[in-house]
Amino acid sequence: MKTKAEVPIEKAAPILKLLGDKTRLTMVALLAEGECCVCEFTEIFNMSQPSISQHLRKLRDAGAVLEERRGQWVFYSLNKENELYPLVESLISQLPSQKEKLEDLERSGNRIVWCGTRR
Repeated sequence: MKTKAEVPIEKAAPILKLLGDKTRLTMVALLAEGECCVCEFTEIFNMSQPSISQHLRKLRDAGAVLEERRGQWVFYSLNKENELYPLVESLISQLPSQKEKLEDLERSGNRIVWCGTRR
């Protein structure tokens, strides 16, 4: 008997494949701590903006993340409305917190603050 929390294998496999990439898995874990801007990811991963954007595009196309443009910045957040979010959330709960990476970014002055506050 199927329970509400079950995800069909056909739907779980593609998102798990996406999250099988260390960079994307880390991105999702970072987003569990709060929204991030592309430029913050480039700093954290020491990767080019096009490479970061490609990873984020794959996550966005799968419905795992949302993007929101604010002026010159594009911010990403977890899509908690996606039907696969409970699966993603349960996976993230098994990972170490990535909060320290964001705190390091803030200490170095590279954390983007929008209108004086973060959502």
